[in-house]
Amino acid sequence: MRAVQVTSLAGPSAVEVVDVPEPSPWPGQVVIEVAAVGVSFPDLLLSKGEYQLKPELPFTLGVDFAGTVVQAGGGFEVGQRVASCLPYGGAAERVAHAPDFVFALPDSLSFEKAAAIPMNYMTAHFVLVERGDLKAGETVLVHGAAGGVGTATIQVARGLGARVIAVVSTDAKGEVARAAGADEVVLLEGFRDAVTALGGADIVVDVVGGDAFTDSMRCLRPQGRVMVVGFAAGQGIPEVKVNRLLLNNIDIRGAAWGAHAMVTPGYMQDQWAALLPLIEDGTIDPPIGQTYAFEEFGRALADIDERRAVGKSVVRLT
Repeated sequence: MRAVQVTSLAGPSAVEVVDVPEPSPWPGQVVIEVAAVGVSFPDLLLSKGEYQLKPELPFTLGVDFAGTVVQAGGGFEVGQRVASCLPYGGAAERVAHAPDFVFALPDSLSFEKAAAIPMNYMTAHFVLVERGDLKAGETVLVHGAAGGVGTATIQVARGLGARVIAVVSTDAKGEVARAAGADEVVLLEGFRDAVTALGGADIVVDVVGGDAFTDSMRCLRPQGRVMVVGFAAGQGIPEVKVNRLLLNNIDIRGAAWGAHAMVTPGYMQDQWAALLPLIEDGTIDPPIGQTYAFEEFGRALADIDERRAVGKSVVRLT
């Protein structure tokens, strides 16, 4: 079968589609015939050797994916439509793994949309609920709001009763954020003054880091929280003068979904159950920025690396 593999840590240009052996499932594992794979920022970092996980070369990319069960296990039946999420390894024609990481799909959800949900939307749910203590009626400020995690955060926050302010770098990306459900959209240049004029935020979800971090803290209302999710800006890790935390009793909280969800039995299933009503009523409707052929996985990564991607990029196998 075919798989998308990293054979050297040279980034997107070195990603290859290669022939690999069929999976040999352990007892109780589910085997999925993959129809679509979501392309994510962790895939890009993995291809460069810059992620916290360091798999031994060669290894298969692919964090979230969707398809059809071809070998039953863990209560899943042959022919059932499912989505799944792994640290890596999903970008292959067939994948075998534990049923804890497999989620039954509503009939209305396409494989492309399903492949765009697990990592991004579970990350958003973890950031807002588990770590952010979001309450209905609060205001959430989302950086990188046109990206996969950004658009997911907008929709989950709206589904939980929050008002959302999206921060984007261009007007075109602002349209993506607005279409995802943002109540207000502001440009990154001068966002602090714009957000302050809108009344500030209770939670800042920061997947970008970099130079905007201090101004993000200044946008917070009393007892507000900055959620540190990632550093996509590539400008280094911000440093904080902790006296700023005293001024309005604000918090800075780390929010590493994978570090918690991947090692906590049943946690992802609980998250899927919490998100399912929002999927079924259309609140969660992941914007697919672009779809690619299986052989174009490297190009999809390059588009993320060069900031051309908006929404979630998806690779189709069928």
